[in-house]
Amino acid sequence: MTIILDPTAERAPSAKPAATRPSAVDGLTVGLLDISKPRGDLFMQRLGAALSAEGIQVKHYQKPTFTKPAPTALRQEIAEDCDLMVEGLAD
Repeated sequence: MTIILDPTAERAPSAKPAATRPSAVDGLTVGLLDISKPRGDLFMQRLGAALSAEGIQVKHYQKPTFTKPAPTALRQEIAEDCDLMVEGLAD
């Protein structure tokens, strides 16, 4: 079992199962979330272009700031519009 800790100041870690991963991405929509770190947008644009070149539908999103979790409305939008999500982290 893999334990993933939430870095948002939880006192006791909760057990969350890993999401089921699809065997292929054909026909799925992939969301790319830029967390607003410098040059993260360039990486996400290149990743989006590479995925699009393979015929994968891509949607781009950006957090207002990297210092806080994504706003609830943004998370809900991504969950409704996308089958998978890639978040660009830095450091």
